[in-house]
Amino acid sequence: MEITAGGLLEVRITPADVGKRVSVRRVEAVVSGSPEFTDTVGVLTSWDQGVLLITKKDGQSVRISESSLVAGKIVPAAPARRRGPAASFEELSRVAARAWQPLESEPLGDWTLRAAAGFTRRANSVLPLGDPGIPLDDALARVTSWYARRSLPAYVQVATGAAGTQEMLGAELERRGWVNEVSAEVRIGALAPVGDVDAPAAEAVRLTRVPDEEWLGRYGKVSDPDLARRMLVEGPSVWFAALPGGRAIGRCVVDGRWAGFAAVTVDPAHRREGLATAVMAALARRALEEGASAAWLQVETDNPGALTLYDGLGFALHHTYHHYRAAS
Repeated sequence: MEITAGGLLEVRITPADVGKRVSVRRVEAVVSGSPEFTDTVGVLTSWDQGVLLITKKDGQSVRISESSLVAGKIVPAAPARRRGPAASFEELSRVAARAWQPLESEPLGDWTLRAAAGFTRRANSVLPLGDPGIPLDDALARVTSWYARRSLPAYVQVATGAAGTQEMLGAELERRGWVNEVSAEVRIGALAPVGDVDAPAAEAVRLTRVPDEEWLGRYGKVSDPDLARRMLVEGPSVWFAALPGGRAIGRCVVDGRWAGFAAVTVDPAHRREGLATAVMAALARRALEEGASAAWLQVETDNPGALTLYDGLGFALHHTYHHYRAAS
């Protein structure tokens, strides 16, 4: 917080700072005559009629009354990493898009509309890396019409929490009634430690270029096996891992220096046996052989078991993304 020479807190932000990352302190309550304060850090996405809206790095929006402010300042963009490889938001977004390709896509300015017959939100959502080239309301009308013609709900993927992410777009979608249905973390880490982890079961992992029926059965999100297989094999260099009996599976896409992990799934009867670690270790070793050195993955924020696993393997939060669905 800003402190003046006289030792007083000072509000040094104005409505002109909308779009910038700020840190504010406000009076939350007064208890026994003494104020209690709350600090909030995030992107100032609006300041209208005496109310500030701040979007935190996890995508949560906080409404703050201007009259409750006691301090505020502009702060540098949140660091993109704490450990592991350096990466920009745009680089990671493009790598992730190549690793999970739709069946069809169409540009709208710097946005990409993606569809894949409803198989996964990632492949059936707009990737908005820049300006759509037309006013936002017109762009959203184009988006909803495009997906409606394919009998699909309209989703826009919006990221928060790193330099260059899309807090302002998320706030605009919320103002128009779009709903954040699900959030996921994008995590990054060094690849070598994943390959070096002590996981004896990794020796039994079978790697293939195409998922078989047992792999798809363990994945468990497949209503059309032919469609799923067609999509899952697309990418720069795709590998599928499985332990005998379908006890655990995983998928890895090698793309230059990056190895992207996905679909790491373990039979509930064999959890806490280190099988997820074994699958990732086997995939990491193959990715290292192909020249990759950095790793990324996406994990939903309500999956504590997976978050604990990835913490232990050295993956750190880079940014969070959210799928906003058009109001029905």
